[in-house]
Amino acid sequence: MKIKCIIIEDEKLAAEKLSNYIEKISVLELISIFKDGISAINYLKNATVDLIFLDIEMKNFNGIQFLTALRVKPTVIITSAYEKYAIAGYEFSVVDYLLKPFTLERFLQAVDKAINQKELKEKAKNYELIASQSNEYIFIKSENRIEKVVLDDIFFIEGMKDYLRIHTTTRKIMTLQSFNGILKYLPLNNFIRVHNSFIVSIKKIESIERNRIKIRGNIIPISDKYRDSFFDSIRS
Repeated sequence: MKIKCIIIEDEKLAAEKLSNYIEKISVLELISIFKDGISAINYLKNATVDLIFLDIEMKNFNGIQFLTALRVKPTVIITSAYEKYAIAGYEFSVVDYLLKPFTLERFLQAVDKAINQKELKEKAKNYELIASQSNEYIFIKSENRIEKVVLDDIFFIEGMKDYLRIHTTTRKIMTLQSFNGILKYLPLNNFIRVHNSFIVSIKKIESIERNRIKIRGNIIPISDKYRDSFFDSIRS
């Protein structure tokens, strides 16, 4: 189940940046963007959302006034270019205060805090917090951390019941993900599923013999289900 969110932001570029970040997070669903708090208040009279990304300094009706006017308060993450509103924001029990300009890493930390709140955690039970900013790396949730994983460092990904173990050049990372979920963020020209329990990096393959792949001393089986698509990929 997705976490439904809205953006309240009067600066077009800031709203676009937030929207792009939200699109990269698999558990978030952006419902609407509002340029002012009044429009958002009117919308929320007849709609329910789980998470609000709220700017503070807006014309006519600022973020603090918006928080004061809200009858039912969803989880709120403030986004502001000014530190001076931080204390006021936390008086309204906002989950985090993002100081502009903020990075994708910092945004992910704020979203993770929001999800860890009791109400949203239940809604997003077994959620996948994963983001891709480019074809160079992804961010994944591992235990209580958000880890940056360089795609070129990945040898293969192994299924471990409800978890995936990502084998890289320097470490092994456990994450609560599904194969289909993580494949959406991996370049199709390099990463391919070869078995119900394995995704491999084509670049890292050392040899193939009798439906078995050798990568860094590990022998990975190619199942009948994925055999044809795998060999088609390495021939193309």
